[in-house]
Amino acid sequence: MANLLIQGAQLVTMNEREEILHADIRIEDGVIREVAPGLAPEPSDRVIDASGRTVIPGFVQTHIHLCQTLFRGKGDDLELLDWLRRRIWPLEAAHDEESLYYSAMLGLGELIRSGTTTIVDMETVRHTDAAFRAMAESGIRALSGKVMMDEKGEDIPPVLQEDTARSLQESVDLLEKWNGHDGGRLRYAFCPRFVVSCTEPLLTEVRDLSARYGVRVHTHAAENPGEIQIVEARTGYRNVVYLDRIGLANERLILAHCIWLDDEEKRILRERGVHVSHCPSSNLKLASGIADTPGLLAGHVSVSLGADGAPCNNNLDMFQEMRHAALIQKPLHGPTAMDAKTVFRMATIGGARAVGMEREIGSIEAGKQADLAILNLNDFHTFPAYDVDPISRLVYSATRADVETTIIGGKIVMERGIVRTVDKDLVLREADRSIKRLLDRTSLA
Repeated sequence: MANLLIQGAQLVTMNEREEILHADIRIEDGVIREVAPGLAPEPSDRVIDASGRTVIPGFVQTHIHLCQTLFRGKGDDLELLDWLRRRIWPLEAAHDEESLYYSAMLGLGELIRSGTTTIVDMETVRHTDAAFRAMAESGIRALSGKVMMDEKGEDIPPVLQEDTARSLQESVDLLEKWNGHDGGRLRYAFCPRFVVSCTEPLLTEVRDLSARYGVRVHTHAAENPGEIQIVEARTGYRNVVYLDRIGLANERLILAHCIWLDDEEKRILRERGVHVSHCPSSNLKLASGIADTPGLLAGHVSVSLGADGAPCNNNLDMFQEMRHAALIQKPLHGPTAMDAKTVFRMATIGGARAVGMEREIGSIEAGKQADLAILNLNDFHTFPAYDVDPISRLVYSATRADVETTIIGGKIVMERGIVRTVDKDLVLREADRSIKRLLDRTSLA
């Protein structure tokens, strides 16, 4: 790994003072050692001339399904439960090890290409090791885990219906293999899919294992009114209340969506330190609703951003998520709601806080991991730049095509728009071959 000196850039630091600087960044052994103007190159430095460029902390996406990237375009125009039953579960059940690997690689290439450096990922029931191999090879920073589904149901394909003990053992085996890989770049998270598909014995054991190993739990909650009705009929409680009653609601829990919350659930999120991953594009496409992110933030709930999966978005693009997160609230709460800085904070240091890594990533500061994206904003759609807030340009005007270079842990994983760690031609070819094979195994073709 070469030492790097990034010179002459505009830095959107997201440090405690949220400073915007014109300065250089010295990177040694994958860590930011110095941020200051006029830094001189040392003999071991590779110098990157970033004059006229903008450097930002790499995006942290806190809800992704790499296993679903192959399903892009296969789940359009359906609401959540129909989307799962009629499309996603049958396709997940058809996955083999090779198809899962290329599904992950396809998503990882897209994420890196658009400046995302850290993800919280949820896989499917089987072949999760293949996804971890893809993450290891791509250079992404990730928390991931196999999905857990031990509740029986006639709508769930048999191959996705797990034995409780086996689901737990397979999860622990994966944790012990991958948690802490490559100096902590890859970490494990227990991933019960949602209360609808998990028994209480599984969820309470996940609670205990999470505490024992000190790892996150990543699941869905309060995404859809139909889902909430099922949970209430089965448990007698709304989602977040139930998770709290069984002891899962704590600072290690990341909940995707949280659209349909009552006041008691919001109180639990705040008091227990639960982290919410807001997925605006997915919520709009599945007609799930609009989460009250201004209310959650005003109530001091930790809220970050995620794209969710390719079949309910259909992109894994943080620029799109930031723009949607800002715009969808303004008709409801007024034009000043969800300003650009609030949204950019969610996409960077807010995501770092959700994964428990706010002292390591999420801002450009000495001592932090060098997870960065270098953007070229010198184009028609981002000008004029004179007297315009740089964060406004990033949230409202920039696109993923503006990302030139992505650096993770000091390693250049994309340069001049070319992803170095993912063989694009191979992955695109194998993605098409793989989805054809999966469709042939289902009744969806």
